[in-house]
Amino acid sequence: MSMAGELAPVSSRMTIADGVYQQLRDALMVGRFDPGQTLTISALATTFGTSHMPVREALRRLAAENALEVSSGGSARVPAVSVDRLDDLCRARVVIEGLATELAASRTTPAVLIELRTIVAEHEALSDEKHVYDMLDRNRAFHFAVYRQSGSEVLLQIIDSLWLRYGPYMRMLSTHIAPLLSTGLHEPFTMHHHEIIKAMERGDGAAAKAAMVADITDTLVLLRQLCERHVRR
Repeated sequence: MSMAGELAPVSSRMTIADGVYQQLRDALMVGRFDPGQTLTISALATTFGTSHMPVREALRRLAAENALEVSSGGSARVPAVSVDRLDDLCRARVVIEGLATELAASRTTPAVLIELRTIVAEHEALSDEKHVYDMLDRNRAFHFAVYRQSGSEVLLQIIDSLWLRYGPYMRMLSTHIAPLLSTGLHEPFTMHHHEIIKAMERGDGAAAKAAMVADITDTLVLLRQLCERHVRR
């Protein structure tokens, strides 16, 4: 990955350390770094236009969230992928995100339904435009718009942590989707998103939860195949 093309100088409106941390966190969550990729303090400091200290602090914070592994020399590594770790993360996602979706269905408002439909439309349009990372970002936006509607701060924090640790698998997914987008062979995977919206519109928590679980587990089937191939390399 060319970091200079994806990360930007930090705005003075937030602390430098917070800005570095947030940009790296977002990049990790949508899979902009390869599994096992090493991130050096000096390269990141050059990219962000900062000293080493805020980068070092950001890497430490991300390591504390299990998003990175920090070496004794201060550099950091994106965690490697494994089928066992993927299965473990998805088991937790099914339970936590399924519950959040069920709760969200009981608190649905017309404004939320409009927001969700807008996000899905943007997701599908980006597929046509072959923008893989923007498309994955819209996927994330849809999920978190649902989860926020649950009204549970605790569940949202847990989900945020799970998605952060899921980043290396999102990288495998984006690498798989990108060439399909370029040939027009990829269909946006939004079927379950439409089902979730319909269930939330009816206030049907069980159906909304089932659709969210299906969204997670269907993706898991593909990711397991990609993960097995990656590990065999």
